[in-house]
Amino acid sequence: MATSTEVKSSYSARINRIEISATLAVVNEADRLRSQGVDLVDFGAGEPHFSTPQHIKDAAVAAIQNNFTKYTAVGGTIELRDAISARHGEDFDTSYTRDEVIASTGGKHALFNAFQVLVDHGDEVIIPVPYWVSFKDIVQYAGGVPVFVDTDEAAGFRLTAAMIEQAVTPRTKVILLNSPSNPSGAVVSPEDQKAIVEMAAARGIWIISDECYVYLNYTGREFSVGSLTKAKERVIVVGSLSKTYAMTGWRMGYALGPAPVVKQFQKLQSQSTSNPTSIVQKAAVVALKGSQQCVADMRADYIKLRDHMVAGLRAIPGIQCHVPEGAFYVYPNVSGVFGRGGINSSADLAGRLLREAHVVTVPGEAFGTNSHIRFSYATSAGEIDRGLDRVRKFLASL
Repeated sequence: MATSTEVKSSYSARINRIEISATLAVVNEADRLRSQGVDLVDFGAGEPHFSTPQHIKDAAVAAIQNNFTKYTAVGGTIELRDAISARHGEDFDTSYTRDEVIASTGGKHALFNAFQVLVDHGDEVIIPVPYWVSFKDIVQYAGGVPVFVDTDEAAGFRLTAAMIEQAVTPRTKVILLNSPSNPSGAVVSPEDQKAIVEMAAARGIWIISDECYVYLNYTGREFSVGSLTKAKERVIVVGSLSKTYAMTGWRMGYALGPAPVVKQFQKLQSQSTSNPTSIVQKAAVVALKGSQQCVADMRADYIKLRDHMVAGLRAIPGIQCHVPEGAFYVYPNVSGVFGRGGINSSADLAGRLLREAHVVTVPGEAFGTNSHIRFSYATSAGEIDRGLDRVRKFLASL
């Protein structure tokens, strides 16, 4: 019988360069405990707690009843691509044509396409820290070399143009932006984003901007790098309907970029997933073209939940928490409890919270830092209180 090492050596080098998503590992362990009847408070989920708005669900049902169930164009229907460009244009003053739009099976798929098309072996990709768990692995799968840039926790993990410029080398191929950020909720100022994009364009460097949470920006200064028309030929904007419209399971994302590059995305997608689900495309059109009041309502609720979560965490000894400016996560520093009860890392703490306090969180090691834990506040205020009470009691028992 072959050993695990021998089996692994038979896999491709590219699959051995990546690991399973750390958040998926947390979900799997939480599901195992739930199957045993354990009552968990879940602060680990990276998805809205809201139901998909009814008018969007109705559109999907109508698509099925009208037999819109066949293959479509690889990059999505004309109707959908026009709706994506129109929505983005209205909200961010951009002017993408349908040839500069591709719809994909979720924002992660659009990111994967972008890195596979733009990054070759040995190319450097600048990634701000903390980073979303999949960034590093998607880059490494493409053969790229992640170059990590630490942000300033004292400033709420806010990224600046000066931080990025210090990391640029002759091998830099892509600068990855994520604002608002998962996991920190940090927002890069429009001024810094503009400076980063202009610097990159002048040096022939690509910008891939993950704007999955762009509609969950609480600063009052919503911004997309796609609006910087002078640098448009070097910018890829990746978006998603998942967080904006509470459509995570529907899997609908998109990319905006120069038409020749989008054509390459389509070529790759034609040999992998082909078109996004036809039914979901119809629902997405209604989401994008219909009233956006549901987005505003969800955003207002998230701000209240954020403030509730931050206040609760700050009341727990040993935990320090800045106020995030976007997304629906807080990323508190928990190093104040290290050394107590055998806990020496955020992974130790997150594991103990799950197994003993029955609270689901994600350790900072998954996001490139060692002293933090991600809490999602995409839940009810009552669940926040119930979960933080468990955290407080657990830490007091150490």
